[in-house]
Amino acid sequence: MAGQSDPNVSIFSGEEVEFMAEDEMVEIVPNMRMEPLNMLCGDFGPFYPQMATQVPMWLAIALKKRGKCTIRPPEWMSVENLTQILEAERESQAAFQVLPFHYVEISSLLFDYASGDIPDLYMVRSLINDIRDARFLKVESSLESFEDARSSAVKVKNLSAMEVNVVRPFVGRALQSFYKHGSPDLVPNPEAMSARRPQATDNIQRLDSGR
Repeated sequence: MAGQSDPNVSIFSGEEVEFMAEDEMVEIVPNMRMEPLNMLCGDFGPFYPQMATQVPMWLAIALKKRGKCTIRPPEWMSVENLTQILEAERESQAAFQVLPFHYVEISSLLFDYASGDIPDLYMVRSLINDIRDARFLKVESSLESFEDARSSAVKVKNLSAMEVNVVRPFVGRALQSFYKHGSPDLVPNPEAMSARRPQATDNIQRLDSGR
């Protein structure tokens, strides 16, 4: 998998994270009649004109490309909801608002393939970009504060898939540097760990001999 051999890069590429997001369910409104589609991942349909139904994002995009449907943006992508989320993100410097795990990828896919189906497209795009920026600023702040607290871990709730993928290598390098230069007492001691292992084995042998 891309990035697994290099700890300084994300585990997955942006394209791979987006590919995983294509399994998320979205609502479409078909403009044709079609029998159910029976696939390994599930059964979808039947499809009737102007009757909304749920399908995976990849299927919605395939039908959209062929002019067979429109895609309904999820409720959280409305201007009203995004405005509230942005305000809440800016008000709290510690908490992250709950968003779909793949909100970045879902919005990007809809912008690319169904922009005509999104009301207030430019406002929605601007709000999502502002939300992403606000959240990344808070992530950076969280990483800076953990060193002062002499913590051996970083706990951040409600990050999205893309945010986790981008932040993970930076967190790893920061923790390694902190262990090495800032708090050597938190670095596991291999000799001490190896010295303790025979003791556990001896205990097991003594228990066995006492049976």
